[in-house]
Amino acid sequence: MRDVSTPWLEKVWRRTSLVQRLTCVALVPTAISAVLLVTLLTRHQMDTLHEMGRSTADAIAQQAATVSGDALRTGERRELGRIAQSIVQLPQVSRVRISDRDGEIVADRVNGSIASGSDDDSLTVAREILDPLTRRAVGSVIVDVSVEDAVAAQRASVHNALVWLALSLLIAVMIGWSTARWLSAPLRNLAIAVRQLGLGDRTVVVPVTDDTEIGDLQRGFNGAASKLLHAQIGMEREIASATDELARKNAALEAASVAKARFLAAASHDLRQPLYALTLFSSGLAVDEYDPVRLNRIAHIQECVESLDHLFGELLDLSRLETGAMPAAVRDVPLDEVFEEVSVNFRMVAEQHDLRLVVRTTRLWVRSDRTMLARILNNLVSNALRYTRTGGVLVGARRRLDGTVRVDVWDTGLGIAKEHLQHIFDEFYRVEGGPDTGRPEGTRRGLGLGLSTVQKLAGLLGTRATVRSRPGKGTLFSIVLPEVQPGTMEIAPTPPPDPAIPRDIVGMRVLVIDDEPTILAGISYLLGSWGCEVVTAEDAQQAMEAVHQWMQPPDIVISDLRLREGTGLDVIGQLDRYYRRRPGDPPPFARVLITGETRGEFLHHVDQSDTRVLFKPVSPERLHEVMVSAWTVHRAAV
Repeated sequence: MRDVSTPWLEKVWRRTSLVQRLTCVALVPTAISAVLLVTLLTRHQMDTLHEMGRSTADAIAQQAATVSGDALRTGERRELGRIAQSIVQLPQVSRVRISDRDGEIVADRVNGSIASGSDDDSLTVAREILDPLTRRAVGSVIVDVSVEDAVAAQRASVHNALVWLALSLLIAVMIGWSTARWLSAPLRNLAIAVRQLGLGDRTVVVPVTDDTEIGDLQRGFNGAASKLLHAQIGMEREIASATDELARKNAALEAASVAKARFLAAASHDLRQPLYALTLFSSGLAVDEYDPVRLNRIAHIQECVESLDHLFGELLDLSRLETGAMPAAVRDVPLDEVFEEVSVNFRMVAEQHDLRLVVRTTRLWVRSDRTMLARILNNLVSNALRYTRTGGVLVGARRRLDGTVRVDVWDTGLGIAKEHLQHIFDEFYRVEGGPDTGRPEGTRRGLGLGLSTVQKLAGLLGTRATVRSRPGKGTLFSIVLPEVQPGTMEIAPTPPPDPAIPRDIVGMRVLVIDDEPTILAGISYLLGSWGCEVVTAEDAQQAMEAVHQWMQPPDIVISDLRLREGTGLDVIGQLDRYYRRRPGDPPPFARVLITGETRGEFLHHVDQSDTRVLFKPVSPERLHEVMVSAWTVHRAAV
């Protein structure tokens, strides 16, 4: 931004062209010198004219005083009039006045042929008249001399000089303008060449016009343009090479990302299959077992299985987030409801380790996905409790001035060193340290995906998690969500209990469909220990053959999503068509889908309002809970 105090002359100078500047530089000193010279000469001539006029007037006055002495002494007025008349007829004399000693004018003559001019064009000289005998003053004579004609002649001379000066300056301007254009032409050509070079013209060359400094400048420009051309060609080659290399690396990164997603998907499906079977068999081992030694061994096995389940759970969450299998269902959510869920989940954990879990009640509502928000807070509180030895964890919310709500999870734990803060949300990043880094969790050891999952979930909600920490003092995790006005929770009326609906699964007819024999054996053993009547199948044909063992439809169908031939949805659909005698009939059985798949194309066809979906491995407690829930919903719909 230009300074507003820039002098106007500088502003005008900036707007002039090079030709105008050269012309101005060449002519202004000459014009100023000529004007000053004319002015000084005119002034000098005017002063000389006035001096000559004054000398003439003084001589005439002296002559008049000399010849008037006798006549004035004797009082001869006629003689004095004749003397005055003779003097006034002299050239340039406009008036003569003779006065006596008392000041009375005794003779006054005016030259009518000379017009009275201004005071600047006339000179007045007075002289005393002396008595020739006594040399005493007997009167005075006043003579007016006009210099108007001389001044007019001088003015005419000055006018002519100015006309010739203007004509000379005009000719000088024309010559200076032409010379300036001739001198600035090489510079203009250089400016045009620079502009063309800036627009990408690689072949621009300026002709060398002379051997002066301008010629050196032209040759230097041509050399610089040539070097720039070679440098540009070399740079374009390097850029093209770098672009190709970047494209190759980008393709490699994309391939690595795809391979990673495939690995996670495989880990979430194929590797979880034997883990799911192990979970089923380990749970079945404890049935009807009373030997303390064996029960202790079974407990260790189940602890290891839970640790594996925890690790694979982190991989499953990451896989589902990266494959887009967890879309956000945004709605108005009361924060207090989510806080209560977090409190219920971790209150006992905090008490077991002599810690305080403080969840402050709030009336604030936010716009968010309730499940994702609860998962974020659960991860943050679990992480905070793990790294807190004394004190506790505080969960609260605060309204901000910009219409948002900040949800905080604040602990009094060990804190996070500054060098780790920028990496804690990275995948597979764990803060390693000494034995006091965190509380021992037995065989459960995370992969460093909890906080990464938090950040990815926050991204799906349109926000991001932030962290502040002081080593030895504690850590504060925060997320910011848009605030909404409190609404009314639509609570579905609880149907009255139906005596025909069992509260347990004893005696239920359960069809299990899976293409893994070990899983079929494990879940059959587990469900049989719960009192269920179980039949198994590995595909649609075996499923149709198995249900013929019952006179009525099965109570629950539990199926894997991916089978060797088709999907579990295809088998369930075939069973639906087999049992539904008329269109519009209610579902003939409850259905539970168990899968280790995370890719969206496998899950978006699942109607989760009609089919419960579980992700492998499924704990026996969770399986039992979902079976009861699915059966209850199915019976209520029927």
